[in-house]
Amino acid sequence: MSISALLATALEKRQDLLTQAKTNNTDCYRVFHGTVEGVNGLNIDRYGEAWLIQSFHQTLNEVELKEISDSLTRVEDLPIIYNDRSDKNSRVMNPLDVITQDFANQAQVIHENGIKFTSKLRHEGQDPLLFLDMRAGREFVKANSLNKTVLNLFSYTCGIGTAAAVGGASRVMNVDFSSFALTAGKKNAELNNVGDVCEFVQSDAFPALRQLAGLKVGGRRNQKLPKYPKLAATQFDLVFLDPPRFAKSPFGIVDLINDYQSLFKPALLTTKPGGTIVCCNNVAKVEREAWFDALVRCVEKQGRAVISHTWLDCHQDFPSFDGNHPLKMVSLIIS
Repeated sequence: MSISALLATALEKRQDLLTQAKTNNTDCYRVFHGTVEGVNGLNIDRYGEAWLIQSFHQTLNEVELKEISDSLTRVEDLPIIYNDRSDKNSRVMNPLDVITQDFANQAQVIHENGIKFTSKLRHEGQDPLLFLDMRAGREFVKANSLNKTVLNLFSYTCGIGTAAAVGGASRVMNVDFSSFALTAGKKNAELNNVGDVCEFVQSDAFPALRQLAGLKVGGRRNQKLPKYPKLAATQFDLVFLDPPRFAKSPFGIVDLINDYQSLFKPALLTTKPGGTIVCCNNVAKVEREAWFDALVRCVEKQGRAVISHTWLDCHQDFPSFDGNHPLKMVSLIIS
């Protein structure tokens, strides 16, 4: 089946979502999730007033690009940016013409459920400035943050933190190692007039978390510890934990397959009794129920209990083969 036919099928399945998006003032969503919908590694998204095409396994040829572009233009005539990320490390590798490049480098404003977010389709990093599959997480946080204190870990551009602040949080602490990401996060807060309740802490997650949890900051064996911001032990009403798959630093190793607990335990300790912690795991090979059971055991080892839990499922623009999306999100209310 041709790419245009596959894209037409995907768009037809999304008609309800697209109608609802207009009603909810949302102009960013996925229109083609290729790994499930027919072309492995090809994603096509709407980001505000532009279409973004990304290929992660194979470079699209001119015929394929024209076929996709013609199909998208029939839906809505918007600028089209193609980011070829099929090289190692998923880095954007293809040049654009001067006019398209200039547009891709410009800051745009996109909307999700009425919340404004800054967007650049090409910038010093690689990924778009808002992960669209996290929409369900942002919706949950917005709906459950009124008058609450919120800790947003691995915050990236602070989409979760912004949603919490818009939802009426009294205090939001965003923690991320990247100054570039936090600068975008500050812009998001400004766009929504919530800068007064948002804090931005540039720090490795391990020392930040351990200090907030009232634990001693340590490091990996024989690793000299760099400087880090000093934070007071604090507990929050709502904690959001969304770490990357794998990362190393002098303070520790993030490993969502083998050692989620090294982050979850201190994050749990920063969660008030009766508070909520939302945990995310984006590794497809991690089985959902086994991961959940491990979270419950970790809670119980701390002498606490999971009062209730809610799975936050990705929206229909992010389909999966078996109903279990690689991105797993669960909200736990902890005693």
